[in-house]
Amino acid sequence: QVQLAESGGGLVQAGGSLRLSCVASGGIFDISAMRWYRQAPGKQRELVASISSGGSTNYVDSVKGRFTISRDNAKNTVYLQMNSLKPEDTGVYYCNVNGRTWPDRPFLNYWGQGTQVTVSS
Repeated sequence: QVQLAESGGGLVQAGGSLRLSCVASGGIFDISAMRWYRQAPGKQRELVASISSGGSTNYVDSVKGRFTISRDNAKNTVYLQMNSLKPEDTGVYYCNVNGRTWPDRPFLNYWGQGTQVTVSS
């Protein structure tokens, strides 16, 4: 059973940095797109950053120049380096991937359980 495990969240002052990690395990054979979402209290979940299997990246405008998404395919891991953090970056950050467990299986969408990021002013 495929599982995603996020880590690296916590409490940080404005202007600080955090690095989130998400490891996919449980027999996953292949991963295409990997993404980070976040959900602030009382708001809808939003896509923060994505990275394709080829390394192409996209970011929501509010984090461009501050956040960097990267991946290590050998470790089935995606990272989110967050610099110059602002209080509005506060929320639960979720890892999301498209993966398959065998070459002839379809790609399915998987979610992690989320990790809390709190930025104090």
